[in-house]
Amino acid sequence: MTERDQRRSTCPISAALEVVGDRWTLLIVRDMIFGGARTYRDLLAAPEGIATNILANRLARMQALGILTSLPDPQDGRRMIYRLTPKGLDLLPVLMGLSTWGARYEGGIAPEGVLEAWMEDPKAFVTRVQAAQAAD
Repeated sequence: MTERDQRRSTCPISAALEVVGDRWTLLIVRDMIFGGARTYRDLLAAPEGIATNILANRLARMQALGILTSLPDPQDGRRMIYRLTPKGLDLLPVLMGLSTWGARYEGGIAPEGVLEAWMEDPKAFVTRVQAAQAAD
């Protein structure tokens, strides 16, 4: 039985929150999209201070859910390189919505120009970010 079969309801918001509703999953996606994080060590360096066991758990879960993939680093086979899948990259509008809300109501500060570019042309912003991720 899959996680999808065990959901509490068929509500799409509930289903999405069961996948990305914990504190760390979207921050990992954020760091992979905007911070260039690709390795466990990169992700561990996030300013929020994720614990090693939580990070390992989230990476394994995100991989099982098809949000990211991993491959051995060609320069050091002991290290894994993580990449977002198209499903993971599709979380970008969610991140931007949360970022906009957090900046507006909770005093959050986005990197210069990011929210402005998002609000000016969300489709172009998503296309640019996805192209940059594909080129990585």
